[in-house]
Amino acid sequence: MTSTVPAPVTRTADGSALQAVLLDMDGTLVDTEGFWWEIEAEIFRELGHRLEDAWRDIVVGGPMSRSAAFLIESTGAAIELAELSVLLNERFEARIADRVPIMPGAERLLAELAQHNVPTALVSASHRRVIDQVLLTLGRDRFTMTVAGDEVARTKPHPDPYLHAAAALGAHPSRCAVIEDTVTGVAAAEAAGCRVVAIPSVGLIPPAPGRTVVHSLEDVNLAFLRSLITPMN
Repeated sequence: MTSTVPAPVTRTADGSALQAVLLDMDGTLVDTEGFWWEIEAEIFRELGHRLEDAWRDIVVGGPMSRSAAFLIESTGAAIELAELSVLLNERFEARIADRVPIMPGAERLLAELAQHNVPTALVSASHRRVIDQVLLTLGRDRFTMTVAGDEVARTKPHPDPYLHAAAALGAHPSRCAVIEDTVTGVAAAEAAGCRVVAIPSVGLIPPAPGRTVVHSLEDVNLAFLRSLITPMN
């Protein structure tokens, strides 16, 4: 699925070695992380259980299989993982059917990347059916390719989704800038060897080597992303 052979580094006119920009979806481009938690709480209330607020940081940003399994085990709810996964996807799709709130700065950044022909991938732990619904708002043509959580053997926090996206775009992971909003997503991108811009949506994400933390997408533009990748001679 992935390649260990570095792709040729393409220098742009301004000397940048940025090859691709890879973006998370929930909480990064669209303001939907809260929707998932609200839906989870709603379903478990119907099952006679109350979710602890402290669990939110544990389940946010991760694959549905992990989050749903954690909630079932923690509450002891009488529901199978497969059934809960279907319920979560169905209710999320219903929630965003009329409106998908876009994060401030998202449309401007995506338009700038498209204008400059920067290879761009949407990399999400959400399932394909959910991504396709959100793309009706974001615009499928804004992305060179998309990767869904149910299309890779291991999704976030494993590096597989980002390695897959980089390989598909012909980019070396170290020449990719990733924009993420959760600890889980940041861990996946860093494990893949990418440079990370973190915009925390739930919980704190401290700065670290190879990681830049900003307040919102309004702080991010193409020049900023290019500056994260050290030009090669």
